[in-house]
Amino acid sequence: MAPHLLIVDDEPDMLVLLKRSLTLDLGCEIDVAPSGEAALEMIRSGSYDLVLADIKMPGISGIHLLEQIKAEYDDQITVVMMTAYGHIDMAVEAMKHGAYDFVTKPFDHDALVMRLEKALERSHLLRENERLHHECRSTNMFQSLVGKSSAMQRVYETIQMVAKTDLTVLVTGESGTGKDLTARAVHALSNRSKRPFIAVNCPTVPEHILESELFGYRKGAFTHATRDRKGLFQEAHTGTIFLDEIGDITPTIQTKLLRVLQEKEFKPLGESRPIHVDVRIIASTNQPLAEKIKSGEFREDFFYRLNVLPIKLPPLRERPKDIPLISNHLLEKHCAKLGKPLKRISPELMDTFVNRRWEGNVREMENMIMQGILFSSTDEITPRDVGIERPTTSRPAVEVTSLLDMPYRDAKESNLQAFNAAYIGHMLTQNSGNVSQAAKASGLERQALQQIMRRYGISAEPYRQ
Repeated sequence: MAPHLLIVDDEPDMLVLLKRSLTLDLGCEIDVAPSGEAALEMIRSGSYDLVLADIKMPGISGIHLLEQIKAEYDDQITVVMMTAYGHIDMAVEAMKHGAYDFVTKPFDHDALVMRLEKALERSHLLRENERLHHECRSTNMFQSLVGKSSAMQRVYETIQMVAKTDLTVLVTGESGTGKDLTARAVHALSNRSKRPFIAVNCPTVPEHILESELFGYRKGAFTHATRDRKGLFQEAHTGTIFLDEIGDITPTIQTKLLRVLQEKEFKPLGESRPIHVDVRIIASTNQPLAEKIKSGEFREDFFYRLNVLPIKLPPLRERPKDIPLISNHLLEKHCAKLGKPLKRISPELMDTFVNRRWEGNVREMENMIMQGILFSSTDEITPRDVGIERPTTSRPAVEVTSLLDMPYRDAKESNLQAFNAAYIGHMLTQNSGNVSQAAKASGLERQALQQIMRRYGISAEPYRQ
């Protein structure tokens, strides 16, 4: 549906001129109102994305109209003010009252169109944020995982399939992609859902303690072992044990776990007889296990026992469609946890989020959103609130020092990758993901732009969100 613009001015000639000149250039529906009073009636009975209003009008002035719009509609309607050149101080005052921008008469037509396009883009992002916020609470969650991208749909299907079995599952993915939530989802959908779920963060426990934690010990097995102690495998009997970041454990522990996987039994420290357990094992890692097998750090037979049913989680940068959903979900979750009123993410910050590389994935986003909730002094979180002074729609440029360490061809390709991601990302942003319009703005044929996008793995889909 085309965006809807309302122009408010007490000069009839100005209304005719603006409506005629902007209808074609902006491609939106345009209504006009000859006064602030008429504008309020139209706004209350219609649905507008943007209001372009003159400041000096008889009756309800532009400033009073702005205040009324903000009072009744908060930030749902973007307002741009018009003023004569000699009254810029009034326009600045309007900005303090919540106007998005102001333009001065007489107009430079191209500059006016550009500023109104930016304002309409902001309105679109605000409404899309609101829509995604509601979607996030309903149809786009699977257990505690959030996302509707095709990559996550495949993950959900795999979880549902493996949950029906008792076979061992290996969850792989970068840090912060949701391996713990995935393991809990498998358990929750399994026949063991009413039984214990025991999670062990393997790298945080020293090797000599990890063995006794997992398998337990008998009184007198070592100094200070003054009583028998059950291990976590016994605690998880009939349920599920989750071995998080199993790629970091030593070969000694790998050997002992291999016996549990093969025989479903183990010996506590100081015990001569094995104990049988009925436990489903789910493991996870962010390590490249194939490389660790080659270097001798990870047992190959242990890997094959673990990797019966693999689930690979995609990094956040490969599913940009999910970023607005996840960010709004985290925002609602942590506003409640921190006892803060529900805030919203500004369009500028959301644009930055969608185009960020997210090396730390969802965990990095979660930390950034919590920072924004605490540091934002208004009900909107901006790039500055999360420590981003200059939001960018491109991937970070390759540092010169790293380029100097590369072969010439690799360095050149890295620079081209960064440039094309930045330039084409900007053009797609300006044209709402329309490849034909982005090609025209770039001075390229559509086929040529598509070829460049394919080469550098750039998709237009995120920019249509």
